[in-house]
Amino acid sequence: MALTRALRAERLKCRRNPVWLVFLILPLFPAFLGTMNYLNNLSLLTPGWENLWSQHTLFSSYFFLPAELAVFCAWQWRLEHTDHNWNCFLTAPLPVWSLYLAKLLLAMAVCVLAVGSILLLYLLCGLLIGLGAPPLGMLADWFLFGTLGAIATCAVQLLLSLVIRSFPIPVGIALLGGIAGMLLTARGYGLLWPYALLAVGIRANNPNLVLNRPLFLLSCAVFVGLCAALSLLFLSRRDAAAE
Repeated sequence: MALTRALRAERLKCRRNPVWLVFLILPLFPAFLGTMNYLNNLSLLTPGWENLWSQHTLFSSYFFLPAELAVFCAWQWRLEHTDHNWNCFLTAPLPVWSLYLAKLLLAMAVCVLAVGSILLLYLLCGLLIGLGAPPLGMLADWFLFGTLGAIATCAVQLLLSLVIRSFPIPVGIALLGGIAGMLLTARGYGLLWPYALLAVGIRANNPNLVLNRPLFLLSCAVFVGLCAALSLLFLSRRDAAAE
């Protein structure tokens, strides 16, 4: 099957690259900062899992995680942008859609890993500071919708990294996008901005925030579908002979 072969090739590339270390090391920083911020502001915060979650995700969802996902998406296209590897990519005996979909599926798996690492560190920190039984029901909800928001961010970053040859430029766009997402979310426009969907889905500003699930799912689907369509259009019109 074409997609299976494309996925196997993408996995081989990942196994030989230390990009995975980003998702093992960087989440430690927002977890530490969030826990310290929580402990230092107990006079202002109500002690509990919900407020610890707000402190953890405040740093990770707007600053660290968008950059992590952008690094991974930029790395996924880096090999193709190097030397004349577009010739090999575009002339592979596989349909273009399978080559792109393999990258998107791998990015989706990374989203699960990234959001899952946030939850795991959150649980460990909460237990270490003695918060008692964690809110498992809410955790499942935060994980599901946070992951969907992260996938929308990855779809945008895959498109940017496909079109832009430079590695750092798409990462810089993601950093600025995360900051803009924080401002737009505060004004109630988070569902209109792909870099805010992660924070909205994961309930970064307020764990008890009621999420409009139908609109959230529609927004994620629109951004993923639009970016996937534009990426496939770009690939279908790219001339291998010119690379």
